[in-house]
Amino acid sequence: MSMRRRRSIFDLMREYMEEIENLADEMFERLMERPSWDVTSQSLEPLCDILVSSDKVIVTADLPKVDPESIRISGISDDLIEINAKMKVKVNFEDLGVTHRRGEFTCFSCRVPLPVPVDISRAKARFRKGILEIILPRKVGYEIKVE
Repeated sequence: MSMRRRRSIFDLMREYMEEIENLADEMFERLMERPSWDVTSQSLEPLCDILVSSDKVIVTADLPKVDPESIRISGISDDLIEINAKMKVKVNFEDLGVTHRRGEFTCFSCRVPLPVPVDISRAKARFRKGILEIILPRKVGYEIKVE
């Protein structure tokens, strides 16, 4: 009769911690590996911030050197918007301090996933000093009657 050796609590904890580290590494790689530029379409992805309140979602995007007339905001769905804008001047990697790559950029482009559904038809946007601010009212659900 063979006796199986019981694993100690320390072995179990070490295995558990290794699993957590592997999952964290995978998530980090998925989020951080994507470049913030596309040389083929000559576009940069702007820095964006999302603020959610009880009645609205505010999206701000940093769009330096942009022609205000060229800004286009499209509602893809009730929880996804797309921002496109052309720059007044071309920017290349060397302007950004990158010397080991080549390419130039003429526009900003990004898709912004929103954490909650919004009513895109009532959205308002303003552009001042290189910052685009989009105010999107949250979608109003319906009330459930309690009997």
